[in-house]
Amino acid sequence: MDDRILAHGLGGAKDLPLPLALTVAGAVAALVISFTVLALAWREPRYDSATSGRPAPEWLDRLVSSTAWRVWWRVFGMAWLLYVGWAAVAGSDTLINPTLGVFYVLLWVGIVPLSVLLGPVWRAISPSRTINLLLAKVSGSDPDVGLYTYPPRLGYWPAAVGLFAFVWLELVHPGSTDVGTVRLWFATYLGIMLIGGALFGNRFYAHADPFEVYSSLCAKLSVWGRRDGSVETVAGRPDEDSRLVLRSPLANLDTTDARPGLVAVVAVLFGSTAFDSFRESTPWVKFIQSSSLESTLLSNLGLLGFCAGVGLVLAIGTMATGLRAVGEDGGIRRSTLPDLFAHSVIPIIVGYIVAHYLTYFVMVGQMTLIQLSDPLSRGDDLLGLSDMTVNPWLSYHPTFVATVKVLAVVTGHVLGVVAAHERAVRLLPVRHQLTGQLPLLFAMVGFTVGGLYLLFAA
Repeated sequence: MDDRILAHGLGGAKDLPLPLALTVAGAVAALVISFTVLALAWREPRYDSATSGRPAPEWLDRLVSSTAWRVWWRVFGMAWLLYVGWAAVAGSDTLINPTLGVFYVLLWVGIVPLSVLLGPVWRAISPSRTINLLLAKVSGSDPDVGLYTYPPRLGYWPAAVGLFAFVWLELVHPGSTDVGTVRLWFATYLGIMLIGGALFGNRFYAHADPFEVYSSLCAKLSVWGRRDGSVETVAGRPDEDSRLVLRSPLANLDTTDARPGLVAVVAVLFGSTAFDSFRESTPWVKFIQSSSLESTLLSNLGLLGFCAGVGLVLAIGTMATGLRAVGEDGGIRRSTLPDLFAHSVIPIIVGYIVAHYLTYFVMVGQMTLIQLSDPLSRGDDLLGLSDMTVNPWLSYHPTFVATVKVLAVVTGHVLGVVAAHERAVRLLPVRHQLTGQLPLLFAMVGFTVGGLYLLFAA
């Protein structure tokens, strides 16, 4: 496995044997048509977390609400941490160490499909929550309660900083493929999480753990929820009087907690993925080669610029929604609109991650599983996977790959338009419900065109 593959050198145009102009035109048409249909047929809010969803079978509700179920996932998460930690500490500092694949592939990319299918999986397996729980049991304290109350004004800002630290390590740091560097990063992350849990209790993880926030946002596109949104309780477990329900992913998405820093989180997730595509494009490579500045400095500026650019476009598109926004309390400050509409970018993020990392996840993910069977690179076969070979099926079906990638991007943007429309008809005055959405629609069209261009240009 060479350095370039591990660093997301996926290939772009060769995976997309479709005409760019026609693909972009079709995608933009899909967004415009979707908006037009919504304007005519969707004039009242349709989602309510207190009533939406169909109750899941009682036996399933009892199972996932049981202590045994939660303990199983806690044990799994700790066992996984210890196994991979063993490889990180005792294994070789080479590219065949499975720590790198687990960190960059199975964790960062795999958390998306797992969360969409199963719900907020990181909250269930989080080693930080588990250690905090064990320490609380020993000391006789409550893991939900820390020494201080988590400041509401912090919101998701700590998670945004943590996510940026991860993508900076992944995309910019020159030692991103050194096992020692990854080991140090994760040890620092775990230390910060444990200190935060001791100070603020489990509420800290719900808003400050970058992986938990990332997973929980992706889980908003799953079909699993709990009545009244109690799946989002700070304890990471359902309330006694809650009920597991099956509901539309759009209804789940509408329950996203609009706290300060949410725009920063989605900007980092979307902007970093876009930059990952752009840094493999010919224009960027030529610019790096011809510039007198250091490539690391330019990469830092590029990553920061992409993330800040996404946040700025989203803020402008949401704040330019009319003279004022109104809610049940008679008024909502314009400055809060970006966070209130930021949830509409989550489907776009998921769609673009699927499009950008599809080949990478399938190919390198298989390779990582094989390496996990021999964590110390000494010829062991602890998991019985050493005889497994990487299935190159995707490499021989470029048209299928192209179709999935384009559909992922377009579907994500269409769902984003629907989510934004639902929020607009709930918050905006009647006279601004359609015109007020136009700036955000234009922003999403820009995201669509830019995203597809980057997929083809990489």
